[in-house]
Amino acid sequence: MIESPYLLFLGDAPDPLAAKVAQGIRDWRPDMAIGQFRLDGCKADMKLPDLSIADAVAAGAKTLVIGVANRGGVISPAWRGVLVEALAAGMDIASGLHNLLRDEPDLVAAAEQHGRTLHDVRVPTVDYPIANGVKRTGKRCLAVGTDCSVGKMYTALAMDAVMRERGMKSTFRATGQTGILITGDGVPLDAVIADFMAGAVEWLTPDNDADHWDLIEGQGSLFHASYSGVTMALVHGGQADALILCHEPTRTHMRGLPDYDLPTLEDLRDTALHLARRVNPDCQVVGISVNTAGLDDEAAAACLAEIETRMGLPTTDPYRHGAGRLVDALS
Repeated sequence: MIESPYLLFLGDAPDPLAAKVAQGIRDWRPDMAIGQFRLDGCKADMKLPDLSIADAVAAGAKTLVIGVANRGGVISPAWRGVLVEALAAGMDIASGLHNLLRDEPDLVAAAEQHGRTLHDVRVPTVDYPIANGVKRTGKRCLAVGTDCSVGKMYTALAMDAVMRERGMKSTFRATGQTGILITGDGVPLDAVIADFMAGAVEWLTPDNDADHWDLIEGQGSLFHASYSGVTMALVHGGQADALILCHEPTRTHMRGLPDYDLPTLEDLRDTALHLARRVNPDCQVVGISVNTAGLDDEAAAACLAEIETRMGLPTTDPYRHGAGRLVDALS
């Protein structure tokens, strides 16, 4: 059990998107975020109080959460002094990085010395099966994106919140470290052995009531040269009845891949639907989620209107404008 409240560690994040773990916690569980800690040169800001380790402990922080999701998921040498200081001051540490806390001798020694706990949330804890493709009862909606970090998790969380408000049966199914830290449960899908990834998604979204919806957190992108594998596992393991296309309109190239342009929404629609219908012939693309955080109100409205007219599907920014229209599209 990861104790809260949290001190969100932003490290030396080179841009706001690099601190997406912290941002997700800040936006969806603000009650758990007591402050932030930034190193010199950090380009991310959660608009929380900047606290020293001592001040955070005095304010009641129980766990320092590494809120950075850098390429490769590594613990930077520049962070180590802060992490050791946090352990010595009485905080636990939680991380969703591929570079596990438990594999770092200095952190293990400091945790043992001070009686603290290291939480690695990106470690599978279940022996997942190999996918069998057998149709399951209940309904499933999967968010798929033109790129990484375009709002797939936010879309699923926003839709789940609306459905719960309406008294509908729904469950947000976390598949990455941020979602797991927000909800306390899920599958760290990109840390599962490849042969078992689709089976892990089947395990995560089991048989359910006929009117129950699983809102599956998307990962990566079918078009991303680095991270398409995890998306493919979600498409086949999820057996989605509905797909939501997710897009960020200000991107000039795929994240981390400057030589690769983003696919069009039409490309995403056709490719994702073709692959999804392999395991569920009745799957439909029902709506489009656009992350308009980089646009002002007028530009956002124009962007959404253009996409909706072009694609013929309900289009919204579910975090900025609400997810009601996307939920309506499920019926």
